[in-house]
Amino acid sequence: MTSEAEKEAISVVHEPGPNEMRDPIMRAELRKASVWFGLGIAVALIVLLIQPLLIIFGAVVFASMLDGGVRLLGRVLPVPRGVRLAIVVVLVIAFVGGTFYLTGVQIAHQAEQLRATLTVQGSRLTAFISSLGLMPGASDISGLAREALGSVGRLTSAVGSVLGAGASLLMIVVIGLFIAMEPRIYERGLQWMVPVEARDEFAVTLGRMARTLRVLLAGRLLGMLIEGTMIWIALSLVGVPMALLLGIITGILAFIPNIGAIVSGVLMVAVGFSTGSEQGIWAIIIYFAIQNFDGYVVIPMVARRTVDLPPALTLSSQILASTLFGVIGLALADPMVAMIKVALERESERAAKLSKRKPKAEKPKVDGH
Repeated sequence: MTSEAEKEAISVVHEPGPNEMRDPIMRAELRKASVWFGLGIAVALIVLLIQPLLIIFGAVVFASMLDGGVRLLGRVLPVPRGVRLAIVVVLVIAFVGGTFYLTGVQIAHQAEQLRATLTVQGSRLTAFISSLGLMPGASDISGLAREALGSVGRLTSAVGSVLGAGASLLMIVVIGLFIAMEPRIYERGLQWMVPVEARDEFAVTLGRMARTLRVLLAGRLLGMLIEGTMIWIALSLVGVPMALLLGIITGILAFIPNIGAIVSGVLMVAVGFSTGSEQGIWAIIIYFAIQNFDGYVVIPMVARRTVDLPPALTLSSQILASTLFGVIGLALADPMVAMIKVALERESERAAKLSKRKPKAEKPKVDGH
């Protein structure tokens, strides 16, 4: 049957055009474009949603702490997991609440005293440096401070406010509790997102990540307790004021390696010299003694059972995370690097196994040899 186009002698192209999916070349090009387009969308979503992602990761870290306590309690108390989790939560609340109940008035008084002391010490230091001609004017200092604060945490400026920090902390605690209640549900959900043939490797990697995170955080909590208690006792013995508050601050900042130790050391020395030269020298001695004990005894003991992160890598990741993500990024930089390292080690092991399975090419035989 002759079509109307043939009757009117009009040429019609019957091959698939470039806009039709039947063309294999078009399919290949569209597949390539989809990969790059999807990668761009993923990067954009990470940038836009970095604060919620950090909150979720913080909840995972908090859940790992609770899970470690539940597992440790399970070694001596054979009761259901839900009961052990409730006991751990009650113990944590009782410890924090009891500490602030027994020392709340003292902590509040010392906090106000610390603020005044740091203000006076900062003014003295600024005046001394200005007398040497090394300090810019007050207007220049204000401009530098605004520029520095504006360059830190651009992507998470809301976290800088008290309300934003409180809401973020509340979400971390709530999500972490839900994850700690039924971790198997979320683990199974993650495995469902992976192809069936890759689930074995993924499950092993996920298990190692969870174990590394639990041990890393357990060691970090142990170091926080040791440092805070020793600083409190030592400063009290040598007569440095605000010893209890400095011990609490040191214990909290010990969660952030390197940077936390520097900040707590500066606070201790400033408070020590505010009383007298003798207390200031004692504060320096105590700081270095406890930091050396932590560095040569506590950290190696923990590193033998968990991932050992080089100090330069940890500090670099903290600077990068704090610049991009603010305070939450600084606090979570160490766990993130540990997780990345475990994933890379697993990928290296998998590649080594695949290379061993491949048959080696036989060398060609040469006559006479």
